[in-house]
Amino acid sequence: MKASLIAFVLCLCLLSCKNTKTEGIILEAYSPDKNIKVDFNVDTEGKPFYVVSYKNEIIVDTSYLGMEFTNANALKSGLVIEEANIQTFKDDWEMPWGEKLKVENQGTSLKIRLKENDSIEAQRKLEITFKIYNDGVGFRYHFPEQNNWTEALIKDEHTEFNLTEDYKTFWIPGDWDIYEHLYSTTKLSEIDAKSYIPKTNLAQTYIPENAVNTPVTMVGMNGLHLSFHEAALVDYSGMTLKVDTMNLNLKSNLVGSENTAYKVKRSLPFSTPWRTIQIADNAPDLIESDLIVNLNEPNKLGDVSWFTPMKYTGVWWEMHLGKSSWDYGMEMVDGKWTDTGKAHGKHGATTENVKNFIDFSARNNIKGVLVEGWNTGWERWIGFEDREGVFDFVTPYPDYDLDEVTSYAKAKGVEIIMHHETSAATQTYEKQQDTAYALMQQYGMHAVKSGYVGKIIPKGEYHHGQYMVNQYNNAAIKAAEYEVAVNAHEPIKATGLRRTYPNIISREGLRGQEFNAWAGDGGNPPEHLPIVAFTRMLAGPIDFTPGIFNIKFDEYRKDNQVNTTLAQQLALYVVIYSPVQMAADLVKHYEANPEPLQFIKDVGVDWEESKVLNGEVGDYVTIARKERGTGNWFVGGITDENSRTFEINFDFLETDVTYEAKIYKDGDNAHWNNNPLDISIEKIDLNSTSKLNIDLAEGGGFAISLIKR
Repeated sequence: MKASLIAFVLCLCLLSCKNTKTEGIILEAYSPDKNIKVDFNVDTEGKPFYVVSYKNEIIVDTSYLGMEFTNANALKSGLVIEEANIQTFKDDWEMPWGEKLKVENQGTSLKIRLKENDSIEAQRKLEITFKIYNDGVGFRYHFPEQNNWTEALIKDEHTEFNLTEDYKTFWIPGDWDIYEHLYSTTKLSEIDAKSYIPKTNLAQTYIPENAVNTPVTMVGMNGLHLSFHEAALVDYSGMTLKVDTMNLNLKSNLVGSENTAYKVKRSLPFSTPWRTIQIADNAPDLIESDLIVNLNEPNKLGDVSWFTPMKYTGVWWEMHLGKSSWDYGMEMVDGKWTDTGKAHGKHGATTENVKNFIDFSARNNIKGVLVEGWNTGWERWIGFEDREGVFDFVTPYPDYDLDEVTSYAKAKGVEIIMHHETSAATQTYEKQQDTAYALMQQYGMHAVKSGYVGKIIPKGEYHHGQYMVNQYNNAAIKAAEYEVAVNAHEPIKATGLRRTYPNIISREGLRGQEFNAWAGDGGNPPEHLPIVAFTRMLAGPIDFTPGIFNIKFDEYRKDNQVNTTLAQQLALYVVIYSPVQMAADLVKHYEANPEPLQFIKDVGVDWEESKVLNGEVGDYVTIARKERGTGNWFVGGITDENSRTFEINFDFLETDVTYEAKIYKDGDNAHWNNNPLDISIEKIDLNSTSKLNIDLAEGGGFAISLIKR
């Protein structure tokens, strides 16, 4: 539907403000349900500010907006409102793949045009647009085309979120290079991001300020839930939020570069990403919010049916365990990788090994196989200063026959998923992208997992700065030309661009499953994923790689294990959303456990509808999802280090239909550390009037398949 315009110009509302500096005309706009209100004005110094209220309570108090430049005076004071208007909009759309099919996109837009006051000789103009939905608020800056100003070199963005409560906050530090930190849970006033610096052993990290990365989620004393993030991050630096612990204030702190005095370089006209505030009465509503995707532009690619959501296996977990290696044992001779007869015999991506995964996948309703370590260069991929020119994205190792493997997979109805590890050598990858994607197209591969481990080359750039934002986005746009979908690891955070470019299918961007294999701190604690579901997952799909059945893996690493039960590993296929879901363990461990494997065989990956049945941030969550095309439902629930009992109400099921339910739950003696493999499996019939009590062990979970009879 086309947006309907409500005429409001300047004199929208006359209200008196408590702050005497800001008395006067205030522009205000409401969400469709009238629960959220945004007020906007400029104070007596011409400084623009906004206020957000929820159910008549101020939740973001007077918060100032502005920009600082290296090539011009700051735009944060001396401004007057030139024009303003409000319009309502309703523009519902459908996801080509996703957590749901139909997305409601309805809200109110408040657009304000500001100009520098008459005392300034060359008046510049700035527009600020708010969109207010029932589930939150987004706003962004727009710099229109104007005389005497063609380029903005942004030193920093001065966007404030002035909070009214010392919220319980779930956060990771504002690292400019990586998101792979464990979450802390503290009061807002107790955030200390720099405390992470001495205890990190990551491949790359830089924490310059007491700031947090987004999404950052908060819970108030009366149950209010807030999450701060950004949407539509295009040709701009990623935003961290600097924390003023004394005044309970967050302020945007853009990721910079060591190579320039500015953090963003843009030609006018341009818009910034949206700054977002998700608002909910409870934790489940945060997950069900569509705010982030709605703030992105519609699909620019058109038909993307060439990508099919899928489960996949692959040569990956065995290398993290140390069973096999990424590299073959080649040497560089006269500038070329050469087999000098010194192969160590531990290489994982062999033709024989990959065929084994293909056979297993074909037997078990798994449509993809990922192959890491297939191409030359892994002998020098990390730990070296100069990594440009190391990787070749078309040349396989001698023991991997690309023709044979792809032909074999095709005959079995399985697709090979390509892997491109760049070792953060961006220029090498950029030069080879057309050739690499063309090779994929030749072999009928439609998905690539890319990696960016290590410090960025060119030196001085960071993973989350404007340079790399453009690298990630341009790689995906280029891939679409070859009908290739991208699952990026060591990525820039998700900001809903999957709506605009639906070939951006998933990404890492968190501390993933692999840390359980080798992390010196013992791996991800049981509370990790119940936090992730309400923080990182609000940004978009996660390639977490669930499904580890050999949870202790003492034969490979005695000091590590997966810190969940087997039942929780199954539940993750429903709880942690991605259109590509890996069955990450070794084939032999699945074949030794055919009964729990059945859930992985059955579970969907593409959903018509999703419902969050319960949840508290950091404690537990249960999600039900309806599979597209079949009408079957799948339910997954997980808990932290505490055992719990859930009552599940199945009123989301279709009425007058009986479903065969297969329930996979923790056994009576299950425990994430002491007895993680204890699992109980039973079949019963359920319908929309059914209720069920399920016990979850410490670090445990449950999964249910509901198949229409």
